[in-house]
Amino acid sequence: MSSVATTCPYCGVGCGILVDVGADGRATVKGDPQHPANYGRLCSKGAALADTLDLEGRLLTPEIDGHAVGWGAALDAVAGGLNRIVDAHGPDAVAFYVSGQLLTEDYYVANKLMKGFIGSGNIDTNSRLCMASSVAGHKRAFGADAVPGCYEDLEQAELIVLVGSNAAWCHPVVYQRIAQAKQDRPALKLVVIDPRRTATCEIADLHLPIRPGADVTLFNGLLNYLRRENRLDYEYLEHHTEGFAGALDAAHASAPSIPAVAQGCDVAEEDLAQFYRWFVNIEKTVTLYSQGVNQSSSGTDKVNSIINCHLATGRIGRPGMGPFSLTGQPNAMGGREVGGLANQLAAHMDFDDPDNIERVRRFWGAPRIARGPGLKAVELFQALADGRVKAVWIMATNPAVSLPDAERVRAALARCELVIVSDCMRRTDTTACTDILLPAATWGEKNGSVTNSERRITRARAFLKPPGQAKPDWWIVTQVARRMGHARAFPYEQPVDIFREHARLSEFENTGARAFDIGAFGNISNEDYANFAPVQWPLPADAPHGRARLFSDGRFYTPSGKARLIAISPRPPATPVDDGFPLVLNTGRVRDHWHTLTRTGKSARLSQHVAEPFVQVHPLDADRFGLCEQDLACVESRWGEIVVRVQVTREQRPGSVFVPMHWNHQFASQACVDGVVNPATDPISGQPESKHTPVRVARYPAAWHGFVLTRTPVNFSRAGYWVMAKGKRYWRYELAGHEAPDDWPRWARLQFGDRGEWIDFEDRGAGRYRGALIEDDRLTACVFISDTPNLPSRTWLADVFNQKQLSASDRMSLLAGRPAEGGADAGRVVCACFGVGVNTLRRAIDTRQLHTPEALGQALQAGTNCGSCLPELKALIAEALKSSRAA
Repeated sequence: MSSVATTCPYCGVGCGILVDVGADGRATVKGDPQHPANYGRLCSKGAALADTLDLEGRLLTPEIDGHAVGWGAALDAVAGGLNRIVDAHGPDAVAFYVSGQLLTEDYYVANKLMKGFIGSGNIDTNSRLCMASSVAGHKRAFGADAVPGCYEDLEQAELIVLVGSNAAWCHPVVYQRIAQAKQDRPALKLVVIDPRRTATCEIADLHLPIRPGADVTLFNGLLNYLRRENRLDYEYLEHHTEGFAGALDAAHASAPSIPAVAQGCDVAEEDLAQFYRWFVNIEKTVTLYSQGVNQSSSGTDKVNSIINCHLATGRIGRPGMGPFSLTGQPNAMGGREVGGLANQLAAHMDFDDPDNIERVRRFWGAPRIARGPGLKAVELFQALADGRVKAVWIMATNPAVSLPDAERVRAALARCELVIVSDCMRRTDTTACTDILLPAATWGEKNGSVTNSERRITRARAFLKPPGQAKPDWWIVTQVARRMGHARAFPYEQPVDIFREHARLSEFENTGARAFDIGAFGNISNEDYANFAPVQWPLPADAPHGRARLFSDGRFYTPSGKARLIAISPRPPATPVDDGFPLVLNTGRVRDHWHTLTRTGKSARLSQHVAEPFVQVHPLDADRFGLCEQDLACVESRWGEIVVRVQVTREQRPGSVFVPMHWNHQFASQACVDGVVNPATDPISGQPESKHTPVRVARYPAAWHGFVLTRTPVNFSRAGYWVMAKGKRYWRYELAGHEAPDDWPRWARLQFGDRGEWIDFEDRGAGRYRGALIEDDRLTACVFISDTPNLPSRTWLADVFNQKQLSASDRMSLLAGRPAEGGADAGRVVCACFGVGVNTLRRAIDTRQLHTPEALGQALQAGTNCGSCLPELKALIAEALKSSRAA
């Protein structure tokens, strides 16, 4: 079978993938060497996609109130329920909450139904949580939501500035392109601006660990420094921009000097001056930014403070330079194109122009088109809570985990009159609050298109049949629309029908005043759609080959045709720290997991690198609050509380803590960090402040700690603390509790039933118990309990589950939790692609003198596939060299 070319369903890099499905139905995944986004590279998540295709946990049939029904009954219930509520309470009483996981064709029909035919603006997307500030900043500066540059600029730049982005973990393929460019051209400078020292800093020439929220001060200072050094491009400013005088005045007022900026940002003056000098003297500069900028109550201002510096120097629209937003989700850009945000209409048209509303109304033949913006994500769920919105349809997302103040979101869903969820998974925190469940096809099962961070449209192609009764989202929405009485406007029979209409709307009465134009595809044939090659918009009918960069002619999409510099004054975070909540909580991703674990949580290899949620704390704060490495800690804000494992590290900034965003009630007892996050939002973009929540941290008073490895899942919900992770042939549980059972052997047997052979021992005085269940001469489960968190490594015990028959020495070693003399424990997995552990790497570095990542790769394969672990390999080598010098 020939390979199917498709697109990765994770971040917005938009990597091309080739998939082969064998005669046994198993898929193999590799990077597409011809795709211009990745040229064959994949990160650990993309490389493990085949691990996530099983049907475990899938939603396979429609359900109403927990009972399986046919599609006809489910669709009638959705259409009837929506019509009933609209008739009784008006169109604004219903809402859709959609996702950057949808394909563009799915997005288009959902937006059309809500804004064109239900007649409300109440459709928003989880992209509001990651990209809305960038959208707002683009529109303020350029008059359109248009990313100016492309990935090729990374290879051509001489200075790359990464702001609020741990690209090494969150956009690994972009990071590898940067690392390769730096290797090819050692003169290339890389500056990382981030409160944390992350893996991205491993190849940086300079790291500025700025005070959380100080971005505007930093870039206002840069703008003022450019003026002082007479390095502004006055010709460009005069002919192609407006608002410069006000922007410069605001910059000078808030950031008058390097010492003032250094104090405001809490960074060393000499480091700040070095960054400013590089920006002044190196023309080819790309500034990449991501969630550390966007996820703020002043995120839009932060975006514009960056863009101001590029406009003031004319560094935009030319090779190797420009501001560049790294998109969070695979099709956040496609959702923006079709109008998936509540404040957009469609095809990059907004509600602020009555002509736009009339234009879209005529094109759609929409009888009751929305006349104004709807509720943004956080507002939408607040409206559910107070009863203004009485029905919500959630598609391909998990807001009960991912929205701030998540417990309030769950409560709002529980009270809502009608909750409809289209999803591929049966059990999520959100589906637990649902009246009607609709089984949706997922990646690999449906066809359509997506747009990546550089405006590149790529086909997503199916290589598997949807299981059970699962259907594509566009089909589900189309069928509901027809049952609601709008059949003539929703005639679609295949995704290409929708794509053609989407393209025609983009060029409809578009005389060049709108940036988004893919009119070249308005009459695309079925064959050409099937063979669609990746291409960047704009693609008007008279220029169908796309364009890598925008604004090279100095013309923008504002009424004057000039870009706007925005006068910005720094604003503090919405809620400052105080004596009660003295630390700043920052949230984000880990290397091998994605969003709320519904996909990556199915992969054993992706769960090995970080198997448990954690809070990173600087040693000074650990001492201050009585925390030690491997303790459990309560992280509490005004909105909620979580319990996670402590990591003490100097990579964290004093006064700040970091917790990953992925864990939820399906995988942990109390680790949903968005239940703690401040629901404050940016007044322009509506994006939540996920990077600055005041919290306090205290040691969790556990009477016992433990872990269990077992071949079959076990319910440990009665434990005060539990976390679940999938292994290759086992499930791993980390456990703790306030009170220890009186009889640990009896407790262990109750978990697994009275079967098999138990070997165990208990030392009550030391608070220790260890037990192993053996069946058919294989390890079925092992239980390790202690009154402290100091427990044996899990990795050797995990390897024992791969054995078809226990050896005598392994049987004797089980309760020790380590191999017999002469055996080796690989340690915590560092390279997920090849399962290489930290102990294996350290032994190779020390005993074989392998002091480069290349040497480790040749010996152990580590780092030779996706490259995501390369920063950690370099850190291990540096640690070993430092130790040898000290000795």
